[in-house]
Amino acid sequence: MADVTKFVFNAVMKQSNKQPRVLRKADYETLAAFRYLLRRFIHFSEEAAKAINITPQQHQALLAIKGFPERDQVTIGELAERLQLRHHSVVGLVDRLEKEKLMARKPGNNRREVLVELTERGERVLADLSHIHRAELKKLGPKLKLLLQTLDQESDQ
Repeated sequence: MADVTKFVFNAVMKQSNKQPRVLRKADYETLAAFRYLLRRFIHFSEEAAKAINITPQQHQALLAIKGFPERDQVTIGELAERLQLRHHSVVGLVDRLEKEKLMARKPGNNRREVLVELTERGERVLADLSHIHRAELKKLGPKLKLLLQTLDQESDQ
């Protein structure tokens, strides 16, 4: 992960073609407020998952599969990428989701490939969680939008 962060930092610095301006107290306050809202949403999400007896990581896996572009099933490798986890960690996660009847494995295009998809139960659990997440995002949305606008205006200065 550190390599990705370093890569992003270097890319941003190259794009600017100039020395970054000295950050003011207001810049730090905006960044801190943005981070706080993100953390509030993540905390909300974690507690919502726990309330229905699944782990936050299990919820993220269900969402990553259902939200995968143009398909309703993914390989373990694709799921690992979406969750930013190692392949063997995702295998264990899928094992637990399969045991809870939230996900099912099926053969892929070749002998080595395995696809995973949500079961009907997994679809219902994800739909329930997604409804309350959307409501929470609607509450936080205006604050996030304002902070993003503030960041955008500050970058123009």
